Amino acid sequence: MLKGLRHIASALVVLVAGAVPAVLPRTACAQGPAAKPNIVMVLADDLESGTLPYFPNITREVVRQGASFDRYFVTNSWCCPSRSSILRSQYVHSHGVWTNTPPEGGFDKFHTSGLERSDLGLWMQQAGYRTGLMGKYLNHYPGRSAEETFVPPGWNEWDVPVRRLYEEYGYRLNENGTTVDYGWAEDDYLSDVLARKAGAFFTASDQPFFLYLAPVGPHNPDNPAVRHADAFIGAQAPRTPSFDQPDVSREPAWLRERPRLSEHVIDRIDERYQARMRAMLGVDDLVGSVVESLRAAGKLDNTYIIFTSDNGFHLGTHRLKQGKTTPFEEAIRVPLVVRGPGVPAGSVIHEMAQTVDLAPTFAELGGTTLPSLAEGRSLMPLLRGQHPTPWRKNALVEFSRPADKSSAAQTPVPNYQALRTEGYTYVKYATGETQLYDLTKDPYQLTNLAAGADPQLVRNLQDRLQAMVSCSGATCRQADVKE
Repeated sequence: MLKGLRHIASALVVLVAGAVPAVLPRTACAQGPAAKPNIVMVLADDLESGTLPYFPNITREVVRQGASFDRYFVTNSWCCPSRSSILRSQYVHSHGVWTNTPPEGGFDKFHTSGLERSDLGLWMQQAGYRTGLMGKYLNHYPGRSAEETFVPPGWNEWDVPVRRLYEEYGYRLNENGTTVDYGWAEDDYLSDVLARKAGAFFTASDQPFFLYLAPVGPHNPDNPAVRHADAFIGAQAPRTPSFDQPDVSREPAWLRERPRLSEHVIDRIDERYQARMRAMLGVDDLVGSVVESLRAAGKLDNTYIIFTSDNGFHLGTHRLKQGKTTPFEEAIRVPLVVRGPGVPAGSVIHEMAQTVDLAPTFAELGGTTLPSLAEGRSLMPLLRGQHPTPWRKNALVEFSRPADKSSAAQTPVPNYQALRTEGYTYVKYATGETQLYDLTKDPYQLTNLAAGADPQLVRNLQDRLQAMVSCSGATCRQADVKE
């Protein structure tokens, strides 16, 4: 049956709630000094860095009211591995969800590996939170290993598409174990439905809440709401120095084999950019609606909102007409903005952070401790304006292609392990090829220095990379500060 309109209006985006001290400042405690803060995480899908100024609600309500991380990295620039790292606070080599599809990845891998028995939803419930997950969960959910009505443990509210996830119209939702079909009416637009459900979730919660809100914009096919169909006409994808990279002679074979972009391909890139930006307007509306719903419920002042993305995206950069899964900045560096009590408005945080750091941040906000499997670190000291020493010096990115090459991403990237430090990116491919970029002198990663680099520098980066790829649990917080 088709679901009609209920509740409020508005749109989409990706908020991810940030962190608070274990002992909260008075300004964080609308319900008294012992009240735990609410947390809302909005997670966009495939959103690259650099676009937030185009979206007024995100800019006004989150960026200007909170702290922006300018060096925040994913553990894998592909949806399901990255989302698994958020849910488990683990690097990919630890949780083992390597791809978007079974048998190496996707929901089936996460589910059959028993990872749902200890993850973010359960941890927040155990901390006394009412939990909700709305929007995209893990790729190919419910897959071959569960029914459409399956709700994982740890979630009090569950509103997740089980069919036609990315279309935003004509989809099916699993609403707390009951499937409901939505049609093609304007108010059936997925981001708007999620916004209304979020508002109802806030109003119904008489205990602190944690909401994982995951709209699908701007993921392909980038379907906008009807009201945004004519936006960004004629807009061009950013023409950064890495756009249609002219010289790839020092690069690994997978990149050397890429041709220059033709005018026709560049036109298609611009069209894709326009579509993605239109889709993000729905996410922006969602963020605006979330903030207004929190304000109307009297809960905004005691709520942390984080906006982030699961991975970035290439639009002509490094000769890639579209896609992700690479170790380049365009794919691994994504937005992270946190608004909440005690977070300095309009501030910028320069310290490094990764997706594994989100769950420990939420745990500190909730006054609880994560199990020993967690590998990230709480971002709360940074959000309080502190500069702790030591702090993360190494971000690990790992990638493995599916055994079935037909299900691989749009980029022909071999398996690799990559280390992103404060000044360098070092990549080691399964082919034996390497990349090394001096990010201080070459922020767009145009000159691969690997062939002629200082051997001592290379050995240091190799040692740091090895420490990261072999870490587990608490040892990861020793490896990530290794210099």
